[in-house]
Amino acid sequence: MDPLANSAFTTSGALIDCVDKKMVLVLRDNTKLFGVLRSFDQYGNLVLQDSYQRIYVDESYADVPKGVYLVRGENVVLMGELDIDEEDNIKQTRIEEKEANKRIAQENEILLRKERARSKTLHKLGFAELEEYREDLYLLH
Repeated sequence: MDPLANSAFTTSGALIDCVDKKMVLVLRDNTKLFGVLRSFDQYGNLVLQDSYQRIYVDESYADVPKGVYLVRGENVVLMGELDIDEEDNIKQTRIEEKEANKRIAQENEILLRKERARSKTLHKLGFAELEEYREDLYLLH
């Protein structure tokens, strides 16, 4: 008798049930990808077909077509199957990609202004300011 017959897979083998289904992925950089899972390997690398990136801004979203997309397994934070019946019942408003990018740029500018003001205050109090730190700021994309 096979000891693994009734146990759940905790490896990439568990993905076999997800092949040919529409999936949503959240990556380490907070990118949201949607597409049909076509293939995977033992490292958890995934191939999505008819994929698109969804960008959320406030109460709206934009879809950016990506086509066939290879995702490196180590970058996947969350993966789930989409309910096709509920997929069309989105409460947010759809906007164009240019509009989403414009709004994100505005939000990033506000975040940078706040960070500059914070840095000035800390500098006045005697804390050192590192330019390299600015590269680590969490900005929307």
